[in-house]
Amino acid sequence: MKKILILGSGAGGVICAAKLRPKLDEKEWKITVIDRNLQHHYQAGWLFVPFGIYQMKQCIKPQMDFVPRGVDFVLDEITNIDPVNKVVATAENGNYGYDWVIVATGCRIVPEEVEGLMEIWNKDAFSFYDPEGAVALYRKMRRFNKGKMVLHIAEMPIKCPVAPLEFVYLADWFFGIADSRCNIEIELVTPLTGAFTKPLASAALSSLCQEKNIKIVPNFDISRVNPESKTLESVNGELVNFDLLVSIPPNFGSQTIMDSEIGNVTGYMETDHHTLKSKTYDNMYIIGDAADVPTSKAGSVAHYESDIVVENLLREIDDLEPLPEYDGHSTCFIVSGYEKAVLIDFNYKVEPLPGKFPFPGLGPMNLLQESYLNYWGKMMFKWIYFNLMLKGKELPLEPQMFMAGKKKVGACTF
Repeated sequence: MKKILILGSGAGGVICAAKLRPKLDEKEWKITVIDRNLQHHYQAGWLFVPFGIYQMKQCIKPQMDFVPRGVDFVLDEITNIDPVNKVVATAENGNYGYDWVIVATGCRIVPEEVEGLMEIWNKDAFSFYDPEGAVALYRKMRRFNKGKMVLHIAEMPIKCPVAPLEFVYLADWFFGIADSRCNIEIELVTPLTGAFTKPLASAALSSLCQEKNIKIVPNFDISRVNPESKTLESVNGELVNFDLLVSIPPNFGSQTIMDSEIGNVTGYMETDHHTLKSKTYDNMYIIGDAADVPTSKAGSVAHYESDIVVENLLREIDDLEPLPEYDGHSTCFIVSGYEKAVLIDFNYKVEPLPGKFPFPGLGPMNLLQESYLNYWGKMMFKWIYFNLMLKGKELPLEPQMFMAGKKKVGACTF
């Protein structure tokens, strides 16, 4: 019997398992998912926990709810990946050979990479990029009613690059309804040149920051955190003081990838940008946050990528060449507070543009504009994620971005 291993049961791994199983004969192909966690997290929900919009338990479901019939699930820690001999080693259950492997090992925050940060971790500095941090920040936010809140992005890439913006917008709302906004400064400190990586979106989102009296400090290359003085220090000696630091530390790939010495220096796998096949190793595809492709590390990306990975893997099983069809498509709802959100849709070459989504000319959602409908689209997404996406159900969303319904504004490509 031939074997497919899926390493990781986050969004990318689970969706691939759900889409692959019906297309391969169970008597001929064994599919195994390996992960060390029996819980599946809706990671986009962590953003809402500090504000009391979600409780952490609402973002978690049993992993076995999403393992398809006919797919084996192994609860274990992956200790080594040997793509030359096509063997994956685990801590408890030994070795697993494979004919094909899908690497879906995700990424993680590494606050220890920033000098001084761990000295005040979960005391004066918090992150909502992990469950424990989101819950700790929820407790801190309840008691914070005066001073300066700084959200700091250490470096790119990060998981879901719009989430820091969503946080500062929601903080403006949160402190506003608590009647303490006039006593609180909110500042976004970023290594980027503006609020976002794409010019049109950056202009629109920076304008929202200005409307909400949120200061942006761009081009900030962090050197260290000074715990005693509660300041961020850049490599140029610039100082930013804070009373409450919300930190987005460096994001690295899986420690297993680094220990196995099969990724780059930060633990991401070198991936063909369009086929999603490994650039280095045979019979290997990479999906989601584990890949080094230059697009967002977000759930929508993993969803779009899954169609390409599954189709190309099936083509190779049939001795056909993989198709270079992935274009970097990403779709992101950006909650802007007061039950409004902005929706952006973009890919490797085309930045977010105004228009309608998902149906050209009809919508019903507006692109690059605030609306109540966009907000409820965001809030509905948790149900769609758990009940449709993870189960491999078809959605009216194509893996490739289309220009129909979008308005070109100035130079729309780069």
